[in-house]
Amino acid sequence: MSSNKSPQMRLGLDKAPSRSRAQKATRLWLRMLTASRTIEEEIGRRLRDEYGISLARFDLMAVLHRHEEGLTMSEVGRHLRVSGGNVTGLVDRLEKEGLVARQQHPSDRRSIVVCLTKRGHGIFIDMAKHHKEWVAEIFAWLGDHEIDELYDLLTTARDSALDAAEQHNEIKEAG
Repeated sequence: MSSNKSPQMRLGLDKAPSRSRAQKATRLWLRMLTASRTIEEEIGRRLRDEYGISLARFDLMAVLHRHEEGLTMSEVGRHLRVSGGNVTGLVDRLEKEGLVARQQHPSDRRSIVVCLTKRGHGIFIDMAKHHKEWVAEIFAWLGDHEIDELYDLLTTARDSALDAAEQHNEIKEAG
């Protein structure tokens, strides 16, 4: 991602971006936020209506489903990008419902490992099937080519954001 240009040049700090480009970029960012929130709210509503579960608890179960051996609470937090307190609250609720279980870490007695129960695994499989159907329904107006193109564009946007963050850190460390 890095080039031979100075961080200021790569970020465009050596010259002000055109007003219309800055406005377009801001408008794009707001549209991406709105689209993401709208989709997230709809998926969350359907999970609540159909399963009585929040999107955050579904996400935790998805992480545990991908790690059948279980994860420590801090590992769950890193995967979900939430604080330890949030993880504890989510795990507490799922444990009360019999969907996850806490176990002593096999090699570190100070750590707790969280994993899906057999019941939790079965319920998650059913929810995941419906989740995929709902996402397909939400994107029904997009054709396969448009989905592929949008995916590629969003990957480029993500990579640009990562590069900007890296360059920001370089400037911060240099100055």
